[in-house]
Amino acid sequence: MPAEVDAVVVGAGIVGAATALALTRSGLRVAVLDRTVPNTAGSGTTAGNLHIQTIHTRRPGQGTAVDVEKLLPLQKATSGLWDMLGETVSGLGLNRCGGFMVAETEDQVRALHTKQRWEQAAGIPTEVLTGAEARRALPLLGPTVEAATWCAWDGFAEPDLAGPAMLRQAVAEGASLHPDTPVTGLDRTSGGWQVTTAAQTWSTPVVINAAGPWMAAIAALAGVALDLTPRSLQMHSLDAAPNTLEVLVQHVGEGMSIKQDRRNRLVLGGGWPAGAFHDRAAAPLRDDSTAGNLAQVERLLPALHGPLLDAWTGPVVTTPDEMPVIGRLDAAPGLFVAGGTYSFTFAPLWAQILTAMVHEKAPGIDVSAFTPARLVQPHAH
Repeated sequence: MPAEVDAVVVGAGIVGAATALALTRSGLRVAVLDRTVPNTAGSGTTAGNLHIQTIHTRRPGQGTAVDVEKLLPLQKATSGLWDMLGETVSGLGLNRCGGFMVAETEDQVRALHTKQRWEQAAGIPTEVLTGAEARRALPLLGPTVEAATWCAWDGFAEPDLAGPAMLRQAVAEGASLHPDTPVTGLDRTSGGWQVTTAAQTWSTPVVINAAGPWMAAIAALAGVALDLTPRSLQMHSLDAAPNTLEVLVQHVGEGMSIKQDRRNRLVLGGGWPAGAFHDRAAAPLRDDSTAGNLAQVERLLPALHGPLLDAWTGPVVTTPDEMPVIGRLDAAPGLFVAGGTYSFTFAPLWAQILTAMVHEKAPGIDVSAFTPARLVQPHAH
């Protein structure tokens, strides 16, 4: 007989972990299934940045620009939720260090002023500094920096700690975790869904598809085709002395992020592309992405430029409009999806919204622009 639970969460990355915790805290019996070892795919390989101020609209090589203004109310909402998680979940590796967004050209400086107006309207505190003011605040910045915005709410969570900490807390509060348990079937029943794996089946009224790069494959098991594309991105790190860089630095016009983690590594992100996505293995590194990312450091923070310590790749899932996806699938009642752009930043917000939706309550913030209905294709393959 299938095990009966109130919700099955497919995917134990950071979105799945946060959602499992929120659902459990709402009183539901939750089973979390992961295809391999939790947090070893996208969530554990990302930069782990908390993007609260507006960032660049395109990854390197990205065609469609992100509508960054539309995301700001969500960024404000998720900021407070991260603080709440920090109070109730130990070991997140949460660091609200604040961050600079730098500009090097006249157009980019104008973009800083525009985004600062958007941020002010959304209730996110930022200020625009001249290049000289920014260098006084952060002497590491190079001479090409013409201006910068500062946001005290920016920061990061250690990507190898945050998701697993939420998952441990969910299990401690009653959720069951099933690693190395890929889902092989999603079938409608009179009461909801039967979720099939090689080892066990579950009967549940609710399935949360938080499978990241595998979201489309999970939806297809329920007969729904979603226009989602898995891609692989590339990360780099440099060695540095402790307390070399105590803030997050990003670029308003380019894919760029850098901060120092608890191991004293300077971690470089920004969405640089890796080789082709692989379903079962890490994507290969691209030398041009490494060269491009290191050249940014040499230009923007010349004192930090040094030999490459490490490089790695990790998968993400993208939508055609490069925006997030969150909500119920009308074509498959009881099936919900969450992921896409800013998944790490938005994880606690997606968890709160999904929990409200599962309990048939208003989510408290308008996410109608990010509904999965826009991604549903005519036929599952």
